[in-house]
Amino acid sequence: MAQETQSFVDMLKKFGSDLGIPKVDVDKLVDVHLKNLDALAQSAQIASEGAKSLTIKQKEIVESIFRETLKLVREIKPAGTPQEILAKQAELARKAFDATIENTRDLAELVKKTNEDALTIIGERVRGSIMEIRGSFERAGVTKEKP
Repeated sequence: MAQETQSFVDMLKKFGSDLGIPKVDVDKLVDVHLKNLDALAQSAQIASEGAKSLTIKQKEIVESIFRETLKLVREIKPAGTPQEILAKQAELARKAFDATIENTRDLAELVKKTNEDALTIIGERVRGSIMEIRGSFERAGVTKEKP
């Protein structure tokens, strides 16, 4: 059976050579695809770590909100004039709004960095794959063109 397979492969190589089909370095292509799989694994790892970091950050934010809310509730005492009470409530609302904006910004930056890191790995691998695949092809009887 191995003999039949080898003969078939030889026959295909000869057929391709006769037609002038580019010769392919199969070992090189396998190596390229192994590198692609490794890059995908690295990218997935970074995305996973980013999701974990995002979850941790969201948990920290929720805990902080609960602490701040509890603190504010303890501090609010309906004492003073209506204007003073209103001013205190407005200040508390402003602090809550500012904290929400900052937390949202932090989460967005974390997501952005994770995406950039994961996409950088994939982008570099795509460029590398193109160069490696390009280098693995040769025209039958023709030398490689210089870049």
